[in-house]
Amino acid sequence: MSKVTLIICIVALLVLGAVSASCSIAENKVAVISLSGPVQSAESSGLFFGGSAITPKFVRSQLERAKNDMAVKAIVIQVESPGGSAAASQEILEEIEKVEKPIVASFGNLAASGGYYISAKADKIVALPATLTGSIGVISEMPNLKGLFEKLGIEMEVFTAGKYKDMYAGIRELTPEEKVIMQEMTDQLYDQFIQVVAEGRNLSEDKVRELATGQLYTGAQAKELGLVDELGGLSTAINLAASLAGIEKPEVEYYEPETSSLLNALLGMGLQKLHSFIQVQSLGAEAIILLETLNNPYPQPEYR
Repeated sequence: MSKVTLIICIVALLVLGAVSASCSIAENKVAVISLSGPVQSAESSGLFFGGSAITPKFVRSQLERAKNDMAVKAIVIQVESPGGSAAASQEILEEIEKVEKPIVASFGNLAASGGYYISAKADKIVALPATLTGSIGVISEMPNLKGLFEKLGIEMEVFTAGKYKDMYAGIRELTPEEKVIMQEMTDQLYDQFIQVVAEGRNLSEDKVRELATGQLYTGAQAKELGLVDELGGLSTAINLAASLAGIEKPEVEYYEPETSSLLNALLGMGLQKLHSFIQVQSLGAEAIILLETLNNPYPQPEYR
């Protein structure tokens, strides 16, 4: 333990009566942060509850823990994700870039699109030969519920101010001009994705464009293409992170994520919201699709 760390720990012991979390006996730790699920701006969205998710808030809290622990010399982010929100992916990457300690990304079964995006600027990327990764691209979906409205006997009276205000409402087909607007927005996010990969993996933008077809690559293929640095599992990533930090025998600390379940979500809803949730679940598929779309009126371009 360094002299500075020792002094801080002694002061903490005298003042607080206990050694703080950042005063671990070990001084050569590698923190392993598990990032699993779709990339989302919040833990749950829409009318339904999913499983775990990768959110900017969660990633920020985990990275802050690792940054504030002086014994942690390197970080491994264990990524298992199909991607998701483009904005959330960008915010998470921004948080990762702030960390001054070596970071290695370790891919499991799937680290695609947004899952790859948030890892692109890690110091090193490790994937299994059978990992599915890549899928560099953007998708924007605009529902057209006109037929569903008619089937359900719903008539909409729409009043707008602004030429394109109702293009996002899903009550009609897009005009050719509006399709151009959506494509331009999608292309801009695609260019941002390419730039991040080019910078993070030290590849030319032209090379990345050749690879950015939206297709998946195996870990073995990704290594040949320069999207992945080494083949191996979590232990390989940990050893690589330790090497980058100059550690010979690291102590590995696994950060356990907060688990959220359907039961916990329901318990936190309150009786009124719980009653509404139960009513929604009793609706038919068509009505649920309609409600979900109306609950999320704007299309969200996604890295997925």
